[in-house]
Amino acid sequence: MNILGIDIGGSGMKGAIVNAATGEMLTERFRIPTPKSRTPEAMAKVFNKIVTHFDYNGPVGVGFPTIIKRGVCMATGNLSKDWLGVNAQKLFSEATGLPVTVINDADAAGYAVMNYGIGKDKPGLVLMITIGTGLGSGAFLNGELLPNFELGQIPYKKYNKIEAYASNGAKEKYGLNHKQWGKRFNKFLELVELIICPDEIILGGGSSKDFDKYKKQIKINTPVIPAKLGNHAGIIGAAAAAFRQFNKD
Repeated sequence: MNILGIDIGGSGMKGAIVNAATGEMLTERFRIPTPKSRTPEAMAKVFNKIVTHFDYNGPVGVGFPTIIKRGVCMATGNLSKDWLGVNAQKLFSEATGLPVTVINDADAAGYAVMNYGIGKDKPGLVLMITIGTGLGSGAFLNGELLPNFELGQIPYKKYNKIEAYASNGAKEKYGLNHKQWGKRFNKFLELVELIICPDEIILGGGSSKDFDKYKKQIKINTPVIPAKLGNHAGIIGAAAAAFRQFNKD
């Protein structure tokens, strides 16, 4: 079944048609910058533009950058505070007239990696860390998703939360090179290792493709590997989540 997957981030909203059986992207990725206001109304309009671009009529899977519980935003992440308590699933469905499945963006990226990528059939506790405007995290125990692990929200010094210190957004904000940023990201991984003690950590998001530029700064004992699906994992995983929901219904 071919399904539209949409990955929503703090800087961009992008989508593609995905073969949900194989995880193959069947179209080029289409991206529109996230509206500066990051409000529900503005983002719903962009969401509809992405659906319209593909002339698509079917279930849509969405990876969304905050805690999602039964389609409802339980936090605001890096978006507008207006998102708190909003049923994103209902909002996007009403904007398009299509059935929509919304999950946390890092969970979506994890779905892709664990079902189609380097994480397939990996046992134990595997963490998927997505590096973008913030730091997303998806946890899988023997391949089963444990939803809404928001490790980027760990409190950290004057930065309030560690993603404000160690995300790609922080790298850009403070003008850090890969070595400088890699040391900050390693501090985040040290805390993750201390709290969660995973068997393996897989990196996704835009910065995962630059892993060779900062891997020498990664000093933790847990194996850390980049996801080969790269920046497409969120789209592919969102489509996989919608496919799973469609078959369940």
